[in-house]
Amino acid sequence: MLDIKLIRENAAFVKENLANKNHIADTDHILTLDEERRNIIKNVEVLKAERNVATLKVAELKKAKQNADEIILKMKEVSDRIKELDAELRDVESRLNIAMQNLPNVTHSSVPQGKDAENNIVIRGKGETNPSNHKLDHIEICKKLGIVDFERGAKVTGSGFHFYTDKGARLERALINYFLDTHTDKNGYREMMPPFVVNSDSMYGTGQLPKMHEDMYHAANDNLYLIPTAEVPLTNYYNGEVLDGLKMPIKVTGYSPCFRREAGSYGRDVRGLLRVHQFNKVELVKFVQPEKSFDELEAMVSEVENILIELGLTYRVLLLCSGDTSFASTKTYDLEVWAESEQKWLEVSSCSNFVDFQARRANIRYKKDPNSKPETCHTLNGSGLATPRIMVALVEKYFDGVKLIIPEVLRKYTGFSEIHSI
Repeated sequence: MLDIKLIRENAAFVKENLANKNHIADTDHILTLDEERRNIIKNVEVLKAERNVATLKVAELKKAKQNADEIILKMKEVSDRIKELDAELRDVESRLNIAMQNLPNVTHSSVPQGKDAENNIVIRGKGETNPSNHKLDHIEICKKLGIVDFERGAKVTGSGFHFYTDKGARLERALINYFLDTHTDKNGYREMMPPFVVNSDSMYGTGQLPKMHEDMYHAANDNLYLIPTAEVPLTNYYNGEVLDGLKMPIKVTGYSPCFRREAGSYGRDVRGLLRVHQFNKVELVKFVQPEKSFDELEAMVSEVENILIELGLTYRVLLLCSGDTSFASTKTYDLEVWAESEQKWLEVSSCSNFVDFQARRANIRYKKDPNSKPETCHTLNGSGLATPRIMVALVEKYFDGVKLIIPEVLRKYTGFSEIHSI
């Protein structure tokens, strides 16, 4: 959630910035509600002060055994008016909160302006985008190797679900363990195994609600949501808490399955593993002091990038333009890998800095030292990594027409170096 002070002091900037994010911001309406709210609070304070003076006067009159009925009657009128104003305040605050929670985060000054993904900027990359040396795509290769069963996944659940089978299941597990070990042993993250369902407060805290409600799987009877990413439980781990700034950055990582209805995926490529409703992902989350958050974002991107280098995949790093930056993010890098048979780039990670947007919603604060006042911290998150499109890139790059060669860094996790066609 944006700081209301930012809108008060920079309404035109907020309106223009969010327009670059393809969002129409009614800052005038918000400022009107904010002014109304502050006026009500001021009036209530005046009336309460008046009531306090009257209370003392009544006490004095009663002590002197004088009649205080007129003042008591006036006090009742004042109390009734305070109740009316309190009701008005609750209504105004409710409307203001709804308006504020539907405002996206503003983008950082380093984010390029642009309407959509066509305006994203390639920062760097490694590897060649060679044409495929075989005619099979990842679906046919996976079937030929016997490592993914798409048909039975659809039979058991529906389209967008699948089984990893035999060595495919072990390869998937190897990817997860390799990602986790890298981030804990090399990159200094604390590992967690989070809940896979969360309440609505948690979804609100990280910005999924209310905007993206239709994209979530919702268990209505319990009012719980299947998580779209481990970002939600990992970030909300510190919901409502005050952190020790001397221990920052606080870095946590965790594996989870991710559940997404993909309600807006009509017309997109949904074949095989390209866009699924359930997938595995290792998530990275950081809680940092504000002045260090953009340096920590660059570090996070490098941590993910190094994994792609170790896997030997052709990849690139994109800086997203304003129109392609997500609702809660102020700056985002996407990491994409090249899929040879698909002949396209596939997003496998997004690394974002949310500055104080999520922390304000989730009330996560920190103290610079034990004697300082709590301040809102900054939060970051990144995919480190999501497995389905990594699997696509791996099988299309390392299948030689007969067998799949397992990258060296995964072999201690798989226990095998090749998967032969069945």
